[in-house]
Amino acid sequence: MLHVGLTGGLASGKSLVGRSLADLGCFLIQADELGHQVIDQGGETYEAVVATFGKEILDPDGTINRRRLAAIVFADHPDAPQQLAKLNALVHPHVKMREQSLRDAFAEQHPDGVAVTEAAILVETGSYKDYDRLIVAVCRPEQQIARAMERDGLSREEVLNRLRRQMPLEDKVKYADFVIDTSGSKENTVVQTRAVYEALRRLNP
Repeated sequence: MLHVGLTGGLASGKSLVGRSLADLGCFLIQADELGHQVIDQGGETYEAVVATFGKEILDPDGTINRRRLAAIVFADHPDAPQQLAKLNALVHPHVKMREQSLRDAFAEQHPDGVAVTEAAILVETGSYKDYDRLIVAVCRPEQQIARAMERDGLSREEVLNRLRRQMPLEDKVKYADFVIDTSGSKENTVVQTRAVYEALRRLNP
């Protein structure tokens, strides 16, 4: 089985690329979704996150308000990088375990398949080294800002605070085996994604 990492930056189009790869037959693992699951009530790290960041991050029903949590770890404040590191240390090990379990189950059933893990910080964490190939989705910075504001209902300041915590896309592409430019139309992105998929299939016939 070929295991591929898919990364980019906030609102850089990696989810569209991931969905397109899934439509073409890849098994898609979304690390963000796994991250949500592990901090949900009953998740592996729910209690630890609440203990670390306080009950102020909770909604009345006891669920973690992710936007409130993000305001702490992405704040324009000197302590924010340390807070983000704390959150990552709590969440990422459990995300990796869930990812490994999903990947192993797929590999058992589809030894000739292609599994794609979509995650935002594969390069920053060094995790990109764990994959056979790396795809980086890119677009213009202003597009990232506009897309994130529209998609997530964030203010421009909130988006910029998050982008400051991520490696610039022009640096990430240095680690890429494949680069997909999502700055054009959806159709253009899908065409590029199909070409990458065909290249991956040739690597793992």
